Amino acid sequence: EVQLVESGGGLVQPGGSLRLSCAASGFTFNVYDMSWVRQVPGEGLEWVSSINGGGDSTTYVDSVKGRFTISRDNAKNTLYLQMNSLKVEDTAVYYCVKGNILSNDYWGQGTQVTVSS
Repeated sequence: EVQLVESGGGLVQPGGSLRLSCAASGFTFNVYDMSWVRQVPGEGLEWVSSINGGGDSTTYVDSVKGRFTISRDNAKNTLYLQMNSLKVEDTAVYYCVKGNILSNDYWGQGTQVTVSS
């Protein structure tokens, strides 16, 4: 059974940092691209970042480039998203996704990130 369990969300002030983690199980982690997707309540999904199985190729939406870093530890079957210089507009539920924007099949339950003073 595929499981994706996010953690690390919370409340942070503008300019602060958070590190999201996603513990994956039930599939061969290092074979698959992994992604982070976010959703603001009442709005659509935004594909934030993706990383390939080997961890040497990444993509980011323009709004987070230079502030967010996606990474993975294949030995620990864990995906990360380091978020720095957080802005109010980064407030959303962040989902860990198995796959990329073109092909994906499993999503985690999501973790809330709130950026507010």
